[in-house]
Amino acid sequence: LQLYREVLRAVRDVPAEADRRYLKDWAREEFRRNKDATDEDAIRMMITQGNMQLRELQRTLKLAKS
Repeated sequence: LQLYREVLRAVRDVPAEADRRYLKDWAREEFRRNKDATDEDAIRMMITQGNMQLRELQRTLKLAKS
């Protein structure tokens, strides 16, 4: 849940409304698609991958602002 909240917070900073909507829908769908995962290793991998994607989004937004 923490990762999901962080992704949604980062998406708020996306300047274009269409891009914000796309990213929000994408995140929602990814989390819904994987909500029933039970394999701990797979869950760890998905969280790690999600954190990397979040950091990349945050870096891109920071570069766009400067």
